[in-house]
Amino acid sequence: MNDKAETLTVLAVDDEPPALDELAYLLRAQDQIAQVHTASDATTALRLLRDGGIDAVFLDINMPGLDGLEIAGILRNFATPPAVVFVTAHDDRAVSAFDLGAVDYVLKPLREERLAQAVQRIVDRRRSGAARTTETPPGDEVIPVELGGVTTLVPRSSVQWVEADGDYARLHTATGSHLVRIPISTLENRWADAGFLRVHRSFLVALPLVTGIRSVGSGLVVCLKGNGDAPPVELPVSRRHTRELKDRLIRGPMQSWTSR
Repeated sequence: MNDKAETLTVLAVDDEPPALDELAYLLRAQDQIAQVHTASDATTALRLLRDGGIDAVFLDINMPGLDGLEIAGILRNFATPPAVVFVTAHDDRAVSAFDLGAVDYVLKPLREERLAQAVQRIVDRRRSGAARTTETPPGDEVIPVELGGVTTLVPRSSVQWVEADGDYARLHTATGSHLVRIPISTLENRWADAGFLRVHRSFLVALPLVTGIRSVGSGLVVCLKGNGDAPPVELPVSRRHTRELKDRLIRGPMQSWTSR
């Protein structure tokens, strides 16, 4: 049995009555939750949240009027905002959700054990007093990756290189690769100041891991040392990106990227 300090008062928000009833039912089944309030629209939800006493809110995203992301944006302005968990049938809004400081992103159809993981993340955050539950350096972005119904947060600093895969991108880290619904062009722009450079239409690399470039036949490859126990990697460099890659490498020490 959990002690009183670990119990939560939560708010479940969904505009569809059957979905709201199911969410509230599953939340009440959690030992760490003492009380569950419900709201079927943004107006009611915000009134309850402004009254205070809510430790966490479980939000649907697609709702009439203000959607879940917009509600979360408002909550960021609260002096003591509640933890936010998004509960949605859509897997393409996770990046926006975590940009708003969400603790978790749970996909429908709901599973009790998956919801229990989200509740535990809230409890862990309250125990530590941290703004986030991930162990990432200050300023390090995290990318949410959904696998088997479980959301994993991949720190940008763990990414060695990124590979284009249509409208998706595959993040390569020391522990494996992760497919995310983000175009490589978006990551190219977003991560430029963190030391990532496009070297080919299909590849984006972490410059601090570059050990050199070499000729292979009529082209060039860029050599990357592996993060942790990962083996070295060689990736092709296109002609249009060769000059910029060489210029960036010639600039010398890359201290400004050590906190990627």
